[in-house]
Amino acid sequence: MATDKSYVEFVMEQLNMPDEVSYRAMMGEYVVYYKQKVIGGIYNNRFLIKPTKSAQEHFPNAVYELPYEGAKLMILVENLEDGEDLRGLFDAMYNELPAPKPKKPKKA
Repeated sequence: MATDKSYVEFVMEQLNMPDEVSYRAMMGEYVVYYKQKVIGGIYNNRFLIKPTKSAQEHFPNAVYELPYEGAKLMILVENLEDGEDLRGLFDAMYNELPAPKPKKPKKA
């Protein structure tokens, strides 16, 4: 089941960080970026984030789910209502996330 675009728009509206959070469609689902680093994604109408140390501390009773078969477990963000709380979490997670991969030059 692919994610509804309306759910993606809802998540982005709740996060309310247009200059810092973006997303990119990928095979019917969406990868979510925070300041150009992958922080998680939206899979089957669920907002999942990477289980960094900060995220695990923030959600000590987290629900872990698979975004898709064969993937690593991620933390389900059940409460999207507190954008300020999530902004603080994302800031804490930022240095724990890998740097973006350099883009390959286009072939001529």
